[in-house]
Parts: sequence; C-alpha cells; structure tokens
Amino acid sequence: MADASIEVVGVEELPLVVDLYNRIFRPARALESFQRRFLGRNNALRLVARVDGQPVGFFLGFELKPDTFFAWFYGVLPECRRMSVGSLLMEAAQTWAAQQGYEAIRLECHNLHRPMMHLAIDLGYDVVGLRWDADRAANLVLFEKALVAVGG
Repeated sequence: MADASIEVVGVEELPLVVDLYNRIFRPARALESFQRRFLGRNNALRLVARVDGQPVGFFLGFELKPDTFFAWFYGVLPECRRMSVGSLLMEAAQTWAAQQGYEAIRLECHNLHRPMMHLAIDLGYDVVGLRWDADRAANLVLFEKALVAVGG
C-alpha cells in the first residue's frame, strides 16, 4: 500500500488533472473539454492523489441529480497502480459525497477497464445497467453504491 495523500483541489489545479488524465488515457483531451463539462454542474469535486509529494492520480465528479453524485473520471498513473491509490481516491470521494448529503454515488466504466470494474465491486458498488458509448463504440457498465451518512 502506498503512503498516498488525497487532497481536494480547486479549479486552478484543473490543468494538473488534465495532464494526469492525458498521461493515463487516450485519446488526449484539452483543458477546454473539461471546463465545458463542468459548466452548470453543482458540487464539482476535484481530488489529486500524491505519493512522495508527486501527483499520481485524480478523481473528478459532480452532482448527477440531487440525491446522486457522479464519479466522472478517475485514474492512477500505470506505475502507481496496485498500490491502493485508486481505492483511496474512491473512498475519499465517497466520504465527501456522503458528507454533502448524497444518498448514492454512481460511476461508469468501459468493459475493457477490468481493474476499475474489480475495484468498484471490491468497494461495494452494484452493477445497475449498461449504456452504449457512441464515441468509443463500446458498452459502459453502470455501477452505483448507496452512501451512509458520515458524521450524522
């Protein structure tokens, strides 16, 4: 297990998150595409995971509906996987969402991202459906987890 720190970051750190995204995923995305996606979204959450002070992972999410928080993008650099960084990011997001009063957290995962699917199942998420992703011509598996109010 990595000695990772998870921190909530502001919108000024979005370029760092985009850099991490582009080091993890293809095709690359521009900062502007992330900025557009957050327009009009309530309760945007940006988390950065650091190991030895270096950014190694991120989480982005926002309100999907008044009782459900959506885990939009999340990732860990390949060289830092299997060190519990992904679990720490997801647990931090779940705790934050519960503290904000959300009843559930939802995420989507491409079928080919098996490690993320395993992580979701290990963290207690249930498969609640499938959605066709026309951009990638592939199915997305929909996961959801009920949140327990934290500190209440």
